[in-house]
Amino acid sequence: MVKEEGSRAEELRALGWSAEEVRTYEELWEYRQRWGAINLEPEERQLLRKAEALLPRRTSGRGPQRKTIREKSHYRWLSHHLEALRAGATETSLLEGECGAWPILLEEELRALRYYQPVLGLPDTLKSKAFFPERERWAGEAAQIGRVLQHDFSAAMADLPADGSRWKPLRGDAHAAASDYPVLDAQAAAAFRSRVRAEICAFTRATYPSLQDSDKPEPPSDWDG
Repeated sequence: MVKEEGSRAEELRALGWSAEEVRTYEELWEYRQRWGAINLEPEERQLLRKAEALLPRRTSGRGPQRKTIREKSHYRWLSHHLEALRAGATETSLLEGECGAWPILLEEELRALRYYQPVLGLPDTLKSKAFFPERERWAGEAAQIGRVLQHDFSAAMADLPADGSRWKPLRGDAHAAASDYPVLDAQAAAAFRSRVRAEICAFTRATYPSLQDSDKPEPPSDWDG
C-alpha cells in the first residue's frame, strides 16, 4: 500500500469540516494506512472518499506529478471490485480454507500490473477490455473443479468513489447480471492461482500496447510488490 505524506486534516478544517468530522477522518485515515480499507464500514470508506474528492492533488512544485500505478483509474477499478468481493457475504461465509476464484483472479491481475507497470493511458485501457472474456474463461475453469455459489456482483456498483461514476461492472455488460461464484478448497485454490498467475502475466504483457517493447521477465513466484 502506498504511504501518504499525512492525513491533511488541517486542509479539511480550512474547508469547513467540523472538529468531529476531522477527528473521525484522522482516525480512519490512520487505520487505512496501517491495515488497509478492507475492514472499514461502507460509510467509513465513503467519508474517506469524500475527503479525498475535496482535497487538491499534491504536487512536487515541478509540475504535475505522474500518477503511480495504484492511482490509475483502471487499477483502482479492479481494487474496488476486489475489496467488495472480499467484504461481501459470499466470501466471508466460506468454509475454512476455501477461497473464491474471482478474488484470486483480481489479486493476480493487480499483481501483474504492479510488476509490469503499463502506462494505462487510453490505448492501454481500450485494450484492457480483452480481459473481460479471459476472466470469464478462467472463472469457468474454476467452476469445473470447485463448487459454485451465487454472488451479487452488482453490489459493488452501489458504492463507487466520487471519480468512479463511469466505472463498469466487474463482469462487463455481457455478463453484468451473472451471479455464479466458483469456490475452491485450499489445495485447488493454490493450484488454480499458480496456473492463472503465469497466464495473467503473459496476457498482461501481450495485451497492453505500452508493454509491447518490454523485455521484463516474469516475476519470481514470491514477488508481491
